[in-house]
Amino acid sequence: MTGRFPRDGHADFVGRHEELARIGELLADSRLVTIAGPGGVGKTRIARSAASQAAGRYPDGPWIVELSGLRDPALLPNTVASVLGLPEQDPRSALQSVLEYLKDRRLLLILDTCEHLLDACAALSSAVLRAAPSVTVLTTTRQPLDMPDEQVFPVGPLPVPGHAVDLFELRAAAVIDGFAVTEQNAPDVIRLCQRLDGIPLAIELAAVRLRELPLPDLVRRLDRRFALLTGGQPGALPRHQTLRTAIEWSHELCSPAERRLWARLSVFAGTFSLAAAEEVCAEVSLERPDVVSALVGLVDKSVVIREDERYRMLDTLREFGAQRLAESGELASCRERHIARYLAMAQYFGGHFADDDQMDRYHELRETHPNLRAALEYALELDDEAPEADEAGSWQAMAAVASASVVTSVAAQERWRSGADLACSLHGYWQISGLLGEGGYWLTKTLDRFTDPGPERARALVNRGFLRSFMGDIGSALADCEAGTAMAVALGDDAVTARGYQHTMLTLTFLGRHDEAAQVAKEARARLRACGDLAGELMLMAQLGHLHQLSGKPDECVAVCDEGLAMLGPDNREQWISTYLHVVSGFALFQMPGREVECEAALRRALYGKQELGDVIGMAYALDVLGWLSVKTGSPARTAWLLGAAEPLWERGGSVRFSGTAIMEELHQQAERSAREALGVSDYAVSFAAGTWYVRERLNAGPGGGALRLEIP
Repeated sequence: MTGRFPRDGHADFVGRHEELARIGELLADSRLVTIAGPGGVGKTRIARSAASQAAGRYPDGPWIVELSGLRDPALLPNTVASVLGLPEQDPRSALQSVLEYLKDRRLLLILDTCEHLLDACAALSSAVLRAAPSVTVLTTTRQPLDMPDEQVFPVGPLPVPGHAVDLFELRAAAVIDGFAVTEQNAPDVIRLCQRLDGIPLAIELAAVRLRELPLPDLVRRLDRRFALLTGGQPGALPRHQTLRTAIEWSHELCSPAERRLWARLSVFAGTFSLAAAEEVCAEVSLERPDVVSALVGLVDKSVVIREDERYRMLDTLREFGAQRLAESGELASCRERHIARYLAMAQYFGGHFADDDQMDRYHELRETHPNLRAALEYALELDDEAPEADEAGSWQAMAAVASASVVTSVAAQERWRSGADLACSLHGYWQISGLLGEGGYWLTKTLDRFTDPGPERARALVNRGFLRSFMGDIGSALADCEAGTAMAVALGDDAVTARGYQHTMLTLTFLGRHDEAAQVAKEARARLRACGDLAGELMLMAQLGHLHQLSGKPDECVAVCDEGLAMLGPDNREQWISTYLHVVSGFALFQMPGREVECEAALRRALYGKQELGDVIGMAYALDVLGWLSVKTGSPARTAWLLGAAEPLWERGGSVRFSGTAIMEELHQQAERSAREALGVSDYAVSFAAGTWYVRERLNAGPGGGALRLEIP
């Protein structure tokens, strides 16, 4: 699990009590603790248990960031920000947002599985320790970060006999009902644990084999395998080879179909569904039943772990599978199917953005975010260097090199097109999830691959401009939108041109160029309608309503928002656009005398939807304006509470209140002054603090991102 977790430990945690006590002491005395050790010794589990035991020292909680599925070190700050639930809706970098959020908090930040991102993890840890004096960093890795003041706690295998035997007994009992270590079988159990060097993962893999082999046979087979590797010399096998040998042994005992699936599953990052395994791991549809049966076999053998309706592989086993996949010659084709699956999901989401199943599809994408990342990485990676000609420089060798280069280049172009389509089709996903910075990262990488004018570059520019407009980088946003739109016009790409005008209109609105925005909106709507782009037109309606409201035309704002809601229909279950139509309409209704009841209804409707989405900025907008409304209707204490409740949401979103829009900020200040005058400074402060505490407690209690349900008076 990635995110905040409860203070509960592990009911079946075997041994390690001395280690946990020592790690607890280190966490009390040091702000950077590293649990280091070889693969398979249980570093992650130890870190979770240590964090659970020490959780009382961290009022803002222990938070774990799982890094095994992250390949690109540039996205480490984005990953941490996402786990903490920080939308990237401001011009600051993801690292700056993380540091700003952490600076006044007392929490434990766990970076789990750092060995492939050592430099990035060291840099992030250093920045956090400097900026956030009450934050402690706990890392797990096969190799220390090698930082000043880093307290490294080495974790080795379990002692044999002792806890290693206890672990085998526990795992064997889960396989064979009633299994226990007795005087008769204890020598076999001890010999097996000795052969496996007390490595927990190796012991657990071996215990599973009791389904097929009696314990004496299991030990004899394992003895023979190690004797072959050591030449019969006891203790000659290096410990770091033990786990690999145990994994290889488990691999050889798998059926050919299970071995093949083990390798192919290594392309997944994080968890995956059964449908994903069938689609990615079957070369043809006729193979899909084989995938299901092989997956069941791998779960039975503890190679794959089932978590509710999803599956995952431990890092060490996935690494082994990846090596086998590369050796098989199937790596490219398997990655192609992986890219194709997640591209199809993204295309559907982008093409049906305003449909009833919007939130179901969104949550599906959010659940598999590590695989979206992996697909983007696979698709947008650069070619490997071409092989060099031999010393003789023969024309045959040179021709072969040139031919390989051309083929690779063509293949790369096709991959890059898939990557560009994937990054752009996710434009709505980047916005809903608040992963604006990460979306911009992939779109920038797309632009790095497509440097000449073309449809991929035009679309990426338009979409990056759209994301940048929400992050406060308005000048760059407008430049992207205008360049992408002009390119799309020249190419005759009507769909991208229409979206380009829509996004340009939004940036002009944010820049305060209202007359120009109104003109561009007319062009955008005509083009969106001509393309049949309903989602684009609906988003334009929300943007147009906001423009009218900012321009002092509340009647026109309400009318255009009502028109947008009518286009969706009364029974539509779309959430993202409709909630913004409600919140923008609520802004305008507040400014219209006698419309207070309608104003509250619109804002509460918006607030409910934003809570389900986990959109903290949208919630902040709705709560703040509900506060203005309360002082207007004679409830100043409620105003103070609501403004206080909005404060941690603005803070969590990393956004300047109302994006710095002067008219909105002035209305906020007026409501605050009126409520303070009515209540008195002291009572106002008490109510304000109560609202702040209420929301902050719920933000801290929940995982990063996801629904946040509030009870609003």
